[in-house]
Parts: sequence; structure tokens; C-alpha cells
Amino acid sequence: MKKTALTLLCLAIGLASASADDVIKGAMKKNFKPEDALSKKVGKGEASDAEIESLIKCVQAICAATPPKGDKAAWVDKCKAMVAALKKVQAKDASGLSEFKKANNCKACHDVFKGK
Repeated sequence: MKKTALTLLCLAIGLASASADDVIKGAMKKNFKPEDALSKKVGKGEASDAEIESLIKCVQAICAATPPKGDKAAWVDKCKAMVAALKKVQAKDASGLSEFKKANNCKACHDVFKGK
């Protein structure tokens, strides 16, 4: 629990001073790409409520950033869909995990929003 709180604090400090591109890249490298990524833990149904909350805050932070390419409104819609799915997972709603897996489609976002 302390590790999660410390991670959130570091992320918040880092996000406050980082550019939008840095925010997105940092979030992806930390929470989505590694084998032990938080998003993968959530997808397996193994994340704690605190970890899910941490990922919600991460997605909200990248939602506020402007993607390197593509439509900002479409970016926000995708981010909001992921946050809604994460909140369902956190609330133990049966549809949450499948909605999260659908929203957590890397290629769907990369094709539309990822820069070079």
C-alpha cells in the first residue's frame, strides 16, 4: 500500500512538470508495456483496489494530455471508456473486466494516436 502511494506521488510530481508527450510515454512504459505492467495485472483480475485506483489516475492524466497525432476528442473518448471500465472492475461489476480488455487494446490506440 505504501509503495502504491509513493508511486502515485512520484507520478503526480512527474506529471506536473512533464510535457504531454512525456506523460503519455511515461505512463505507457510504466503501466502498460512491461510484462508486470499494472494494466496486465488488472486484465488478469489480480489487481487490488488501490492498484486499480492508481491506473485510473494514470489514465485520467494521459486523458488530459494531447496525443502526438489524431483527434483529441477521440482520444478523450477512448480514455473515458477505459476509466469507466476500470471503475466497473473496481466495483466488481461482472462486465468490467471484458470492457477493460476491449478498452485496453494497444493497437487500436497506437494506429490512431501514436507519433513516431
